[in-house]
Amino acid sequence: MAALSARLFRRRALALATGLLAGVQPTLVLVSSDLQTEPLFLVLLLSAGYLLLAATDRPSSNLAVLAGACLALAALTRSSALALTPLLAAPLFDSRHPRRANAHIAFSALLGFGAALAPWTLRNAVVFRELILVNDGAGYVFYGRNSEAALDLAKARDRAEIDRAVARLETARLEVIAALPEADRASPGRLSRALTRAALAERRADPRGTARLLAWKTWDWLRPYPDPRYWPRQVVLAAGAWFSALFLLAGLGFARAERSGASAFCLAFLAVAMLLHVVLEANWRYRTANWDPVVLLYAAFGAATLVAPRTDREAGAA
Repeated sequence: MAALSARLFRRRALALATGLLAGVQPTLVLVSSDLQTEPLFLVLLLSAGYLLLAATDRPSSNLAVLAGACLALAALTRSSALALTPLLAAPLFDSRHPRRANAHIAFSALLGFGAALAPWTLRNAVVFRELILVNDGAGYVFYGRNSEAALDLAKARDRAEIDRAVARLETARLEVIAALPEADRASPGRLSRALTRAALAERRADPRGTARLLAWKTWDWLRPYPDPRYWPRQVVLAAGAWFSALFLLAGLGFARAERSGASAFCLAFLAVAMLLHVVLEANWRYRTANWDPVVLLYAAFGAATLVAPRTDREAGAA
């Protein structure tokens, strides 16, 4: 985080402050203290972002290859990173360098991504005899948050109701799987696609419920406070105030950032991450691993512009 801040905003004190802030950010501390995939995913994702930025600033195919490889490893950690692959082509839009150089950087990043991902995809092809890039979990997750049974999760008012809704959802999913032909159950890819089709069929049959699910998942991603069904009132209020301030400062940071291309890239990243998780499954833990680093980077910069605005002379020197 500190290295990214230094490269994005070219302020040493701000970079150090950003690193310190990231080290005590409650959500980052929380996910890093749990045995989940997010800590490794965060390291790989931030590494990919830093290396791609460095490769674009001073055209380097080697750094671009490493950036693509880090994103592939992030996708092997959490397959949601597959949706970020098109962002490796961002160097194509850099107006500072010739198009040929930009194309070489983008191609190198995509090459690194493919080379790092290929061994696992080939392993899946050998074992399952079908194309599975990373895993077969997309359909399983999609059904879990888009089936008719998922509406009970949106309506649940407390932890007990959530537990009952989860149990009903798991029962419904198992019933759908049990009703599939043996050939579909034996194939990871066909099973995933069958669960996706089942969820879509349920959503087409209930347009009003579909709108409610989308609204619930969108708010579940955007709300500045943690789920009050899980957390004490004091935590909800404190976290709500903290994240409301971070969002406001990040908005200011985006508005005042000098590197418009990098800002556009970060906004595109935020949009892709949110869209993907609203379609699949949106919750705070996933938002922490995708949004919090970018929000912190630009919130720290936004705060810095209020405390110590950069002078024209400093801007020119940078």
